[in-house]
Amino acid sequence: MSAPVVARTRTELADLLAKRRESGERVAFVPTMGALHDGHASLMREARARVTEDGRTGPLVVSIFVNPMQFAPGEDLDRYPRTFDADLEICAREDVDLVFAPSVAEVYPGGDPMVTVDPGPLATVLEGRSRPTHFHGVLTVVGKLFGLVRPDVAVFGQKDYQQLALIRQMSSDLCLGVEVVGAPTIREADGLALSSRNQYLSAQDRVEALALSRALCAAQRADQHGPEAALAAARTELDSAKAVDLDYLQILAPDLSQLPADVPPGTEARILIAARVGSTRLIDNMPLHLGREGTP
Repeated sequence: MSAPVVARTRTELADLLAKRRESGERVAFVPTMGALHDGHASLMREARARVTEDGRTGPLVVSIFVNPMQFAPGEDLDRYPRTFDADLEICAREDVDLVFAPSVAEVYPGGDPMVTVDPGPLATVLEGRSRPTHFHGVLTVVGKLFGLVRPDVAVFGQKDYQQLALIRQMSSDLCLGVEVVGAPTIREADGLALSSRNQYLSAQDRVEALALSRALCAAQRADQHGPEAALAAARTELDSAKAVDLDYLQILAPDLSQLPADVPPGTEARILIAARVGSTRLIDNMPLHLGREGTP
């Protein structure tokens, strides 16, 4: 296990990747805001697998950058956990070749960019309803990082499912040439989805937060009876969780469009939830396989 090389500037990043590109190697990329955990490590492993072929492995780049553009006034930018030394240890364990850890000035020279990415109508629902500027900041920084790293493949977690859908759309619509991969959510043994924000939870909040994954699992158990039954099962689970302040609970198509009024048996869908537990806002989601009453 060797420590990854750390690049702090655009020039360092470009110079370190130049020879690998010249040799025809594919570049894998995992963008993060740091405070890394086992969920991030699983993304790194997925990214590594995507650029390994015929015994030859391309470089794996991980960025660590807390992006101010995706935080609205009053959100947790200042208290967002910054654990760089521990992050480097995880990157070393996962055989990351290069960590790009730029300053805000390096990513946004001259201040806020004059040209940004409009995330479109999908950014106005779910997370976008309560965080209207969030995805504007996310897509702008991901677009910039794609331009700086120029990866062949980039891996994101399915836990941030709306973000994943929007980044896929951006890569397709803007012809960025990046394969955007969604990796499964990694959970604690009790079902809680791994998140950098989990460390904000008190011991009691941590117990209460399990209601989110319990609700999603209840929906999965009822999904053969259709979306209404799945939602009802999830809401029943949440009714007993008095400390959970629900923001949304919705079932949508995998691309986050609305489901048809008459859902055919076997329809794939996604159930998504957001709630505040104590002072911490959490999100989660799971896939559903919908059917009608009596479907095997």
